[in-house]
Amino acid sequence: MSGVLVVGDVITDVIVMPEGPMVRGSDRRATIRSRPGGSGANQAVWLGSIGVPVKFVARVAAAELDANIAYFRSRGVEPLLVGDAEAPSGVLISIVDADGERSFLTDRGANLKLCAADLPQSLLDDVQLLMVSGYSFFTAGPRGAVIALLKAARERNVATAVDPASVGFLREVGAEAFLKWTQGVGTIFANLDEALELTGSVDLNLQMQTLGRFYGRVVIKRGVAGAAIGGRTGVQLSLPAPPSDVIDTTGAGDAFAAAFIASELAGKPVDACLKAGIAAGAEAVTRIGGQPLP
Repeated sequence: MSGVLVVGDVITDVIVMPEGPMVRGSDRRATIRSRPGGSGANQAVWLGSIGVPVKFVARVAAAELDANIAYFRSRGVEPLLVGDAEAPSGVLISIVDADGERSFLTDRGANLKLCAADLPQSLLDDVQLLMVSGYSFFTAGPRGAVIALLKAARERNVATAVDPASVGFLREVGAEAFLKWTQGVGTIFANLDEALELTGSVDLNLQMQTLGRFYGRVVIKRGVAGAAIGGRTGVQLSLPAPPSDVIDTTGAGDAFAAAFIASELAGKPVDACLKAGIAAGAEAVTRIGGQPLP
């Protein structure tokens, strides 16, 4: 099986699960856990756990470079990390509601300094798919670097995929800009909120048709409703999700994308890829954190 190259963020997720509403100016009991995270990192680790050869490019603080390299190698990922002598590694605070939904406070740290020198075209050698996290498009430096790498991938006939990753940052840059930057990517993996933000519509079929004008294929992750795949002509296939005891939805979309990609690289039909993605997402929400257990 040919490998996957993932470009994205390394983030430490600090996950806060309060027992009730926040008390302004005072205390609230909570479960607080620290976990490895970052959308790109999550996707890479999920791919590694499935047995897909995967390379992962990101920036971290130089002082934490060796520890991060050791961690990703232990999870079946080939880390191609760059140490930054000035910026800290990224940190995200995730506040989880009683129903498992999350709100984020994000300091992307060294991830903001990803640049063209970190992404030479040689990274595409022996790669079948390039997966880029949407976070890489929300800052000018990383954006220029990943756009150039995506262009090189298309010229080499390497498949490409993108995950918008953050509806909050999408709103900041605007849907029109994001669609322009990512137009021509082979597959977009968007969740319900991202699809709404990018299309202005809540209608699934219209979302597919609209996004299909920009991407070769559209996959929409619908949470408890499952997932759907389609494109310019509308919905091709929609499948439900199994019941799950939702604890934390962090990384569920990353798990979905990884399992979908792994199934496709293994030659499975579209329905099997969709089922694999849904199953992985359903598994991911049953525990704290965005990555699979070792």
